This record gives sequence, C-alpha cells and structure tokens, in this order.
Amino acid sequence: QVHLVEAGGGLVQAGGSLRLSCAASGRTIGAYAMGWFRQATGKEREFVATITWPGGVLYYKEAMKDRFTISGGNAENTNYLQMSVLKPEDTAVYYCAAVYGILADFKDLDLLSEYTYADWGQGTQVTVSS
Repeated sequence: QVHLVEAGGGLVQAGGSLRLSCAASGRTIGAYAMGWFRQATGKEREFVATITWPGGVLYYKEAMKDRFTISGGNAENTNYLQMSVLKPEDTAVYYCAAVYGILADFKDLDLLSEYTYADWGQGTQVTVSS
C-alpha cells in the first residue's frame, strides 16, 4: 500500500499563491502517475493536474494550466503544485493521488480520471478569501 501525505494548504487572499506538496511512502515501486484533485463543498471531485515518472509527462485541467504548475515526478516519489493568482472559486480540499504500475496501460484520458488512482492522501484545505 502507498501512503500519501499532503502539506501546504491554508488561507490566502485572492491573487495570492500557495504551494502544495505530496510525499509518497510505502510500496512505491516502479513507474507512477501522481497528481492532484480537488473537491469544493457541494461539488464533485475534479481533476487538477498530474505528472508521470519516469518521463515527466504533465497533464492539466485546461482551465487551470495558466495558473497552476505541477512539478516533481521523481524517484523520490514527491510532487508539488504551485498555485498562483488564486481565486475564491479555487477554495476546496485538495487531494494528492497516485497510481503505480505500467503507465503504458493507461490512455491519456485515464490519467485525468479519479477512478484510475488507487492511492489517496487525506487532503489539505485551501481557502481563498475575496
């Protein structure tokens, strides 16, 4: 089993920035895709971004790619989500998620789906005030 721990959430004013981090431990063997989803109160969980290792292929939700940057995707099984120009509508619990295995088994669209990811962190709250 893989254990994911997020850090870096908090309260920020609109226009500000936050950097989330995620570290995986446990059965972290081989290639993986590790990324972020978020869920606002009363809404469904949505994909934010993900990165693969090896290869460092990045995937973003189109609406966020200009403000959010995912990095990491390394042998240390960590990744980071830099969020800039934050808006009140970015307020949500942000979850780190990972799937380990043969990435060639997944199509690109699979990596945007929460159902692909087997391991999840507890989530970190991001609140953006107006």
